[in-house]
Amino acid sequence: MTKKLIAALLLGATLSVAHAAIELVDRIIAVVGKDVVMLSELKSRAQQNYSELAKRNPNALPSQEQVLTSTLDDLILEKLQLAEAAKLGITASSDRVAEAMAQIAKNNKLTLDQLRDALAKEGTSFDAFRNKIKNQLTLQRLIDKEVTNRIQVSDSEIDGLIAAQDANAAKRREVRLFHILVRTPDGATADEAKAAEAKADKARKRIDAGESFEQVAIGTSDASNALQGGDVGWLAFAQLPRGYQEIVAKMNAGDVVGPFRSSNGFNILKAAEFRVPKDEVEMVTEYHSRHILVRTNELTSEEDAKTKLEQLKERIENGESFELIAKANSADNSAIKGGDLDWMALNIAVPEFEEIMIKAPIGQITQPFKTRFGWHILEVMETRQVNQTDKIRKANAKAQIAKRKSEEAKEEYLRRLRDEAFIDLRLDDLR
Repeated sequence: MTKKLIAALLLGATLSVAHAAIELVDRIIAVVGKDVVMLSELKSRAQQNYSELAKRNPNALPSQEQVLTSTLDDLILEKLQLAEAAKLGITASSDRVAEAMAQIAKNNKLTLDQLRDALAKEGTSFDAFRNKIKNQLTLQRLIDKEVTNRIQVSDSEIDGLIAAQDANAAKRREVRLFHILVRTPDGATADEAKAAEAKADKARKRIDAGESFEQVAIGTSDASNALQGGDVGWLAFAQLPRGYQEIVAKMNAGDVVGPFRSSNGFNILKAAEFRVPKDEVEMVTEYHSRHILVRTNELTSEEDAKTKLEQLKERIENGESFELIAKANSADNSAIKGGDLDWMALNIAVPEFEEIMIKAPIGQITQPFKTRFGWHILEVMETRQVNQTDKIRKANAKAQIAKRKSEEAKEEYLRRLRDEAFIDLRLDDLR
């Protein structure tokens, strides 16, 4: 980021307050494939980012130059991803965007009209905010398709993590981690690597001399979380990049290690604090149920389906076999087993089915009820409590490994997108 760009941006911000009639002429500052980043776009996003950082941590603010640099990088990466999504036909539907907007309003205890008013008071148009949400959803769908959905975790990886945690208590801890990265380019020369290492060494000396890790990270780190003081957040052992795992396992709260070399460059880590998840027995209720499903179609109306199930319910209660009636009348795959769904925990069936199942008295047939699949009657034959501690621990281990793999794959995917893209920075064109 050139000093000329910073000066022009700061000048434009000053004039907009002191002399409202004078405005900095807008222009292209970066060409990103077939898209562009406008100066006004960068200024607007950077001002938003700076305001958010000021609210979050007013005592450790980055310089405006750092915010502008980071914001330009983010805009370039965002446009690259949106272009890739468009090429692959990936977008967020109007219904999905509307659902997300409604959820945002609900989370803030607002109606949509109140959300519109709140945005207006902050100087943000409702349409601009909706477009921002649409872009975020589109980017998430892109990453899901191109990265997350391709991640696989083997049983041996899960068993290996659990064995490592059982053998070393330090690997069961979660860590609040801070990180500084001094990036080296792909295929870095010896001189480039030496310069990066010297920069990392200088950062470590500042930390050792008493300067806060967060402030050094803001001014030094090339990682995406630099403006947040390098705060990575809480991570389980398996979520750490593989090159960090053994290092962090040996750290204590407050320790700083590095710089050490990784594939991306030179790293400095701070373990702010540790916590150990409680070992709790996880007991889960399972339900042994059977049901009959009648689907609606052009020949069977909603009322017809409900009436048919009422008649079948009456026949069963008068002594006929549930199993035989289910085999003859149910449209579900379970019909071949007389409607028997076997033992089932929650979060397997659709919510509207489980809501009825939870409330149903054992041994009694429910009134007909509707789900997205059609109309049902249901009988819960028995329930039991099952110790799922091992199963849940394996599920957690799988999720932790998958998250780490996803983050590593996402970083590689975004790096490839950028490396293969045409990017022309026009920062020195400013007058």
